[in-house]
Amino acid sequence: MLTISQLASYAGVTVRAVRHYHQVGLLPEPERDRSGYRSYDASAVVRLIRIHTLADAGVPLARVQELLDASPEEFAAGVEEIDKGLRAEARRLQDTRKRLARLAAGEHLALPQSVVGYLDRLRGLGVQERYIELERDAWIMIAAQVPHLVDDVIAKKHEALEHPDMVELYRMVNEALDWPDDDPRIYEIADLLERLMIAAVKAGETGNGYVDDQLVNLMDTSVMESAPGAERLLAILEERGWKGWTRIERVPADRLDAHPGAEE
Repeated sequence: MLTISQLASYAGVTVRAVRHYHQVGLLPEPERDRSGYRSYDASAVVRLIRIHTLADAGVPLARVQELLDASPEEFAAGVEEIDKGLRAEARRLQDTRKRLARLAAGEHLALPQSVVGYLDRLRGLGVQERYIELERDAWIMIAAQVPHLVDDVIAKKHEALEHPDMVELYRMVNEALDWPDDDPRIYEIADLLERLMIAAVKAGETGNGYVDDQLVNLMDTSVMESAPGAERLLAILEERGWKGWTRIERVPADRLDAHPGAEE
């Protein structure tokens, strides 16, 4: 007969583990000797080894009892079911690790992959990180508001980048972040934007109706605060009959009349 310490040693577990298996009902309490100590026989050693083997293989303790008492067929089916669950959990953990790895890159936080790919394309065009950050923050807000539309919108943005004028616009805006508001090159950007807007009107692609007015105002304000010449650029465009940056729209005729340069 064995003491609890000897039993634990034979099975390769700790005395604490043996006591825990007693507590949860996996290992029956043995008879006690005249001194009141537990006394274990060979069957206890075998059962404890089986318990330890199953637990060490990843079988939840809640399922160990079921497998210990199962027939060979039931045991095989139970193990297969547990393995299926473990594989699913492994895939979930792998996905979690991938998401964490992407988050470490920064932009994947709150952004879908389509937007990240678009921002990377802008980098490939030479757009500096200061402007990339402005775009990123805007897309984070858009993705939170209309997540079901983002991929389609980004696809259209990629199509727009096939146009030389759009590429040139990014190049100029990229350089304009530090221009003073009286820099004459702002008119070049206005000319370029106007050509793009006229083309968009002809193609029936005006407006960004997928975001609400409050968010549009918030993003426009962010742009104006980011560059000294941004407010001047928007004023020039409004004189020509356009307004906005995030959502560019035609200015009503009665408002155009109020601008002395509207007829130019």
